[in-house]
Amino acid sequence: MTDLKTISLVLPVRNEARLMREQLQRLQCYRAKGHEVIVIDGGSVDATVEQTKGLVDRCEVSAAGRSNQMNHGASEAKGDILLFLHADTELPINADECICNALTAQDSRWGWFDIKLSKPQLAFRVVAAMMNLRARLTSVSTGDQALFVERELFQEVGGFPPLALMEDIAISKVLRRRGSPARPVGLVTTSSRRWEENGLISTILLMWRLRFLYFIGVKPQKLREIYYPSHD
Repeated sequence: MTDLKTISLVLPVRNEARLMREQLQRLQCYRAKGHEVIVIDGGSVDATVEQTKGLVDRCEVSAAGRSNQMNHGASEAKGDILLFLHADTELPINADECICNALTAQDSRWGWFDIKLSKPQLAFRVVAAMMNLRARLTSVSTGDQALFVERELFQEVGGFPPLALMEDIAISKVLRRRGSPARPVGLVTTSSRRWEENGLISTILLMWRLRFLYFIGVKPQKLREIYYPSHD
């Protein structure tokens, strides 16, 4: 292990058996360097938990909901830095070095990565560019962007608010009051499946609608019902 700070990679998952093995195999290089990988399952009914065997430092089950799962994982973490990672988001090479270097060079205690979508077509590149621009202008991250934060700061702010949706936006707004976010080099690659399955324009309009409703005070539980109309 070098003089890098240790990182706890926390993955909140539910019914992601198809993705888990490949994702966790990619993360073994970080375990080999002394970091830890923690999976918190939100009640999967597929083989998600079985797919983690031998590839994680800890796998536990918590109440469903990413906020609950990520807070649970953070409570078990031992690293200096918490990195919250979705099952369908791939980190850049040497993400640990990118994070530590950015936090030090930019005198920050939290941040996230710019993003690219897995589909290379122009439309998807434009969507990613707009997401990155919005995040930089507002200092608000989405869960797809691999939010990271010093564990002590995470504890100071009380972790993720107990929201059914928009927990990433809520914690970003709290953290930005504590200091500017770091912007590491490298891009995370997140799956384009949401945009492919639901339609590019429809997904963009839905996300804008949800953000607007959240801004005017609609309860996150109601937003979750809009976002997941046929789930749970």
